[in-house]
Parts: sequence; structure tokens; C-alpha cells
Amino acid sequence: MRKALLKKLQEALTSVLPVGIIVLILSLTPLVTLSAREMTVFGIAALLLIVGIALFNLGADLSMTPMGNYIGSGLTKSKKASILLLVSFLMGLMITVAEPDLSVLADQVSSLMNGMLLIATVGVGVGIFLLVAVLKIVSRTDLTSLLLFFYLVLFAVATVLFGSEKGGLLPLSFDSGGVTTGPITVPFIMALGVGIALTVGGRHANENSFGLIALCSIGPIIAVMTLSLFSKGTLTYQLPDYSMENVLEDGIWDQILETMVDVGKSLALIVVFFLILQFTVLKLPKRALVQIAIGILFTFLGLVVFLTSVVVGFMPIGYKIGVQLAGYSKTLLIVLSFILGFVVVLAEPAVHVLNQQVEGITNGQVSRRQMMIALSVGVGVSIGLSIIRIIYGFSLLYYLIPGYLLSLGLSFFVPKLYTAIAFDSGGVASGPLTSSFILPMAIGACVALHSQAEVLSLAFGIVAMVAMTPLITIQTLGFRAVMERKAHSKAAMRKILAADDEQIIYFE
Repeated sequence: MRKALLKKLQEALTSVLPVGIIVLILSLTPLVTLSAREMTVFGIAALLLIVGIALFNLGADLSMTPMGNYIGSGLTKSKKASILLLVSFLMGLMITVAEPDLSVLADQVSSLMNGMLLIATVGVGVGIFLLVAVLKIVSRTDLTSLLLFFYLVLFAVATVLFGSEKGGLLPLSFDSGGVTTGPITVPFIMALGVGIALTVGGRHANENSFGLIALCSIGPIIAVMTLSLFSKGTLTYQLPDYSMENVLEDGIWDQILETMVDVGKSLALIVVFFLILQFTVLKLPKRALVQIAIGILFTFLGLVVFLTSVVVGFMPIGYKIGVQLAGYSKTLLIVLSFILGFVVVLAEPAVHVLNQQVEGITNGQVSRRQMMIALSVGVGVSIGLSIIRIIYGFSLLYYLIPGYLLSLGLSFFVPKLYTAIAFDSGGVASGPLTSSFILPMAIGACVALHSQAEVLSLAFGIVAMVAMTPLITIQTLGFRAVMERKAHSKAAMRKILAADDEQIIYFE
């Protein structure tokens, strides 16, 4: 346990350090002015963030991943399809309620929409589409055809919303799909998929285990769009208070206590439901239950430390950097956004969980290093493009429609495993730091360049962009692999055809 924790701390340090260095360098230049107090609080928050990520990752390994595997394989072996589907829906709903990314997003739009209503709506969307994803595995349905169908439905609903007076909620709807698949959801859903797929078996069991996250990212978008269409009243977005002084004056301990209560309530739902399954269906040995209990404790502590540190230190600094850089130089703002996007994905806990599982299931065919580079480039490009959209003020659909057409088009030319991994990675890349550091930075830039009234339509949508670009970059990896394989085959055939006939041995 001690060695595992030290390893997780080392990984977390490597993840958070680049972001901390960038903020430190900016504070030493005329570009951004940060007080000594702000830098001190940010430094402490960064250290706590490292501890929080390490504890959470260890907890996910010990609890969320085994829980998903046990539930997936156990319920599939029971051959009770109705129970498997019901449990999938309920677990999708409860896991989403516990997702910290969604809580961070809901807090930032609390003046516009009731936070619990937004969380419940997203949870229902995830639950329904997790049910669809489980049916996909059991029936061995092709993922590409499902993605094509549901994205057509999604953009049909988006077109209706865009043409209505609630069109300003379109970016928020797409963001809700990105924040759903975070550090709690990803380990559980991926492990659930692996457990069901390996139990069902078949030639393509490993490939069939991917795609759950991709489908679960679509559900919340459609659900929030539908909620927006039927909502009444005018849109009145009010900017949250991002000042660090406000958080410190209210008291750090109050913030910690509030976070503990929220995280505790969310995890309690998962634990109670798992215990019901344990006594009725799973009946796991005591040793497995003790491991899961320890993992839940680590997960709880990690999430409390993580969320407290981002609220106290990262959100205020992100907002201030956005405001000041936008007022100084738009070009520098775009360049820095790309760099921040490139490194911020390193600090996302769910990314490391995904990369590890991808490397294991593909037997090293897709390495963690390849995945991380592809994700970093994709996220960097997406945030840079989002800042360009904020500067020039055009609709998010000008990016999303061509982007998804390209990514869905690539799915016909690359191995299906790459498509499944790519669409899963899109949801995973948009984690807690995206919604708690990058989004506040975008909001700050939007306020400086336009006004508070434009934030809803221009600043939001950045999480959706982060979720989209990895679909293209990772499938490009697959396309390159296909081209290299064809080139090697042609080269080998040319050598055979060009061989000297005298060197051929004939047997009579």
C-alpha cells in the first residue's frame, strides 16, 4: 500500500508541476499581476492537489475499478438481463451525482439553473445511455453505427434549440456531456464494460469493452438540451464571485466541511447500492469488501482535498489570468491557452485511469505515452480554438459540426478499437481542472473582451471542445497505424517480387 501511494504521489507531482510552473512564470512577468498572498495560497493549493490526485487514484484502483468489474461480470453471469439493465441505469445515475466535475460546473451556473436539477437531468441522461451501452455489449452491436445514429439525433435537437430563444444554453448543454465522465465515473464505467464484455466473450471482447464512456457522454447533452427547450423564463446569467479573498474570508474550514458533506452524500449512494447488490447477487468474499472499503475511504479523502484545492486556489487564479491576458495581448492569450491545454490534461486523474486500461487491453499496441501525447495535443488545440471563438464571437456549432463529421468519418477508415478508444478519451480528457481552471480562465477572457452577458454563449462550450478534439487526434493515430501496415506489406511484396530467381530453391 505504501509503495502504491508513493507511486501515485510521484505521478501526481509530474501531472500538477507543469501547471504550477506556468502560473509561477506568468506571475514573474508583466503579463499577469498576482499578489504574494495569491501565489502563497495557489502554492499550498497545488501541493494539496497533488495529495488529492494521489489519494483519489489509489482509491479508484482499490474501489471503483473492482466494483465495476464485479458488478459487470457478476450480473452478466446471473443471466438476468432485466436486473443488469436496471442496475446499469441506477448506477449510471448515482455515479453521476457523485461526479465532482459536474458539481463544479453546476456551481458556476447556479444563477441560471438550479444546481440539483441540472445534476439530476445529467444523471438521468447518463443512466439511460449506460443502459444503451450495456445492451451494445451484450448484443455485440457495432459502436460506429450507434454513434452515427445518436449524434444525428443530438445535432437535430441542437438545431431546434439553436433556433429557439433558449439557444444560449447550447454551449452549456455540450459542456454537461464533457464534465460527466470524470474521475469517479470513468474507472467505474470502464471496468463495468470490461467485466461484461469478458463475461459475454467473443472474438472482439476487448474491443467491445470500449465505447461506454462515448455513449454516456451523449446522454447528458440530449437531456440538458431537452430540459432547456421546455424551461420557462428568460436567461439571466450572473457571474460567480471568483475572488480568492471571498473564499478565504468565508473560511477554509467551512469550505472543507461543505465539500466533505457533498462528497460524502454522493459516495454514500454508491456504497449503499453496492451493498444491496452484494447481499442479493454478488456475495463477494470479505477480503474483497475490505479492499473496496479502504478504496472508498481514499477516494473520499482524495476528492475532498482535490475539490477544496481547486475551489480555493485554482479557480480564482484561472479567472484572473484570463482577465489580465485578454487585456494585454490576444495573441499571447491564444498561445498560452494552447500550452495550458497541452499540460493541464496531465493533471486529470481519469486520464491516467483510461491510459492504463487502454495499454493493458491492447497489450501495449496503444501505449500510455502515445495516448498522453495525442490527448495533450488535442486538448491544447481545442482550448486555443475556443479562445479564438471568444475573441471573434461566433457560434460553437461552427466547430462542433465539422469536428464531429470529421471524427465520425475517420471511424470508417481506422480499426474499430481506435474509434472506441478515441470516443472514450474525448469524455475523459475534460476533467476537474478543465471545469475549475480552464473554464474560469475562458470566462475571465470573455468578460474582459466582451461583457458578462456574452459569457453563457461564448465562454461556455470550452469543455465540449476539449471533449471533441481527442476524437480526431487518437483516430489519426489509428489511421497512421493502418497506413504504416499497408506500406510495410507493399514493401515486403516488392522485395518478394524483386528477388533473384536463382536464390529460390526448388524441390522436385
